[in-house]
Amino acid sequence: MFSKFTLHPWHGVDPHVLTPEVVTCYIEITPTDSVKFEVDKPSGLLKVDRPQLFSNKVPALYGFIPQTYCGNKVADRCMASTGKSGIKGDGDPLDILVLTERNITQGNILLSARPIGGLRMIDKNEADDKILAVMEGDQAYSQWNTLEDLPKPFLDRLLHYFLTYKNIPGRDEKPTVEIAEIYSIDEARKVIIDSIVDYKVLVGDQS
Repeated sequence: MFSKFTLHPWHGVDPHVLTPEVVTCYIEITPTDSVKFEVDKPSGLLKVDRPQLFSNKVPALYGFIPQTYCGNKVADRCMASTGKSGIKGDGDPLDILVLTERNITQGNILLSARPIGGLRMIDKNEADDKILAVMEGDQAYSQWNTLEDLPKPFLDRLLHYFLTYKNIPGRDEKPTVEIAEIYSIDEARKVIIDSIVDYKVLVGDQS
């Protein structure tokens, strides 16, 4: 079956390729973008959020897993793992960064990716996890099965981006972003499952 209408990338796309081993991703931003794009939640259209701050550009394809949501279960997992309290979900779909050797310069696309780990990021007391994945079928990166397989300089680049992408030079402000944990492929899969459960709570489980 097909739809005569454009599907909403958050609500209308099935993430379950082999969830959580392989997931469908909607890509919003590429490393060549000098503008931060994000999906407009009411319409599902890709919109300009803001120009990228200064020289920071996302170091990999960046988007989200459809039909996921960072709600109570994702927040509870964050608090249980870090020992922190008062954390809530950030209210967005679960973010994902997809690594590939291919020069993909266009967002607003779907692709399949294989999660290999994740970053437990906290932004202003909100759980804002970032799943790290490799594009399914990528021959050059197909040997990367866990975060331990990533070259350390590349992982450092990812960490630096997320720790600094909101910083404004010249302002002595306390950072609001913290990477509390770098977690394994098994934990990444559990976070994905929790975010799918949170989504079903958000929209009502229609299964």
